[in-house]
Amino acid sequence: MKLTKFTHACVRLEQDGRVLTLDPGGFSETGPALDGADAVLVTHEHGDHLNTDAVVAALAAAPALVVHAPAGVATALRAAAPAAAERIHDAVPGASFEVAGFAIQTFGGQHALIHPSIPVVANVGYLVDGNVYHPGDSLIVPPGIGVQTLLVPIHAPWSKVGEVVDFVASVRAPRAFQIHDALLNENGLAFTEAHVKRIGAQYGTEFRHLAARESVEV
Repeated sequence: MKLTKFTHACVRLEQDGRVLTLDPGGFSETGPALDGADAVLVTHEHGDHLNTDAVVAALAAAPALVVHAPAGVATALRAAAPAAAERIHDAVPGASFEVAGFAIQTFGGQHALIHPSIPVVANVGYLVDGNVYHPGDSLIVPPGIGVQTLLVPIHAPWSKVGEVVDFVASVRAPRAFQIHDALLNENGLAFTEAHVKRIGAQYGTEFRHLAARESVEV
């Protein structure tokens, strides 16, 4: 499987001629990320994970494109793209389904707490082909699952470095790459990733930074 990292939380997976895009948000290069996509998975409603206009345009341009997203997001997308409503599906935690030839399992249910005064929204994490796990804005560890490739939300308003390190140590995936990295400058990113790399290695995880548009086989 080919994994391409885009800016912030967006990744693109390619396998057997099929393309799956996760979290094409406003901080990401949504055009290239969505180009030729067969399916889109959205973890939650925040704009850095979902560029609604870009997804609606992709649905109009590609008659076979399907989208899975939490119910509130899916409802809003169906309203914005009524002609594609039947191709927009509700995603719930604890489910399994196949899309564009990829086997999907879902986890979580809620976005991590930012502050008690800020409402918590739905968040669904996706495990693709028992291999790549995108948790969205959460640090939910899939129970009883041997994740092979972990996408690590390296920094967010709702997290601290220790929590991120504990997440990596708990999942214990053989390899990990960063997502949710657009809010840090180079110094902050290097500082945080150094902790994840050093401590993650003690638990069998090889962490590597991926540049925007960089691809790797997983």
